Amino acid sequence: MKPYLAVLSARFRMLLQYRAAALAGCATQLFWGLIRVMIFEAFYFSSTAPQPMSFPQVKTYIWLGQSMLLLMMIGPDVDVRDMIRSGTVAYELARPVRLYWLWYSRAIAGRLAPVLLRAVPILAVAALFFGMQPPASLGSAAMWLLSTAAALLLCASVTTLLTISLLWTVSGEGVNQIVPAVIWTFSRLLVPLPLLPGWIQPAVRLLPFRGMGDTPFRIYMGHIAPAEALLGVAHQLAWTAAIIFLGQRVLNRGLRRLVAQGG
Repeated sequence: MKPYLAVLSARFRMLLQYRAAALAGCATQLFWGLIRVMIFEAFYFSSTAPQPMSFPQVKTYIWLGQSMLLLMMIGPDVDVRDMIRSGTVAYELARPVRLYWLWYSRAIAGRLAPVLLRAVPILAVAALFFGMQPPASLGSAAMWLLSTAAALLLCASVTTLLTISLLWTVSGEGVNQIVPAVIWTFSRLLVPLPLLPGWIQPAVRLLPFRGMGDTPFRIYMGHIAPAEALLGVAHQLAWTAAIIFLGQRVLNRGLRRLVAQGG
C-alpha cells in the first residue's frame, strides 16, 4: 500500500501546480454553467407539466456538475499512452509493484487534483451569486461527501480500464471518441438523469455511470434521502469492485501478449 500512496501523493502534488490553468477553466465552466441554467429556465417556464425535479434543484444540480466536471472527463492516461507508443512501458513492468494498482493510483490523483482546484471557487461563486442551494441537511452533506469519494474511486477504475485498453489500441483515439459520449449521456452531464424518459430509467439505474455524478448530486439536494443514500453508495462501490476485477483480468491477459519495441 505504501508505494501506491507515494505515487498518488507525488502525482497529486505535481498536478496541483497548474493553478493558472485551473482558474481559466473556472471562468469557462461558470460561463457554460450559466448557459445551461438559462436553457433549463426556458424549459421550466414554458411548460406547466409536473417535473421530477424543481427548477432550483436543477440549478443546484448543474452547478454541482460544473464543479465536478473534470471528474467526468474520462480517458486513458496520456503518460501511459506515450510509454506504450515508445516502448518505455517496459520500465513500468520492472517496478516492484503491481502494475494495475500503480496505474489506478495515478488515475485517482489525475481525477482528484484538477477537480479540487476548480470545485472550490466554482461552488463558492455559484452559491453566492447564481442561486445554488446548500445541502438539504447535515445528513445529506455527509452522505454527499461519502458518495463523492465513491464516485472518485469509480471514475478512477474506468480510467484505468481505458488505459489498459491501450495495450490493444495503442493510439486510444477510438476509445477517446466513443466512451466519453456514452458516459456523458448516462451519468448526468448532458441532462439531469431524472428528466430522461421513463422507459430508459431502469437501464440508467442499473448502469454504473449514474454513480459518477448523478448519485452524489441528488444526495446533496435531498432528492435521495440520507436513509436511502447508502444504497446509492453501495451501487457505486459494487461497480467499482467489478470494474477493478475486470481491469485486472484484462491487464493480465494483455501483459501475456505484450511486445515492447524500441530503445
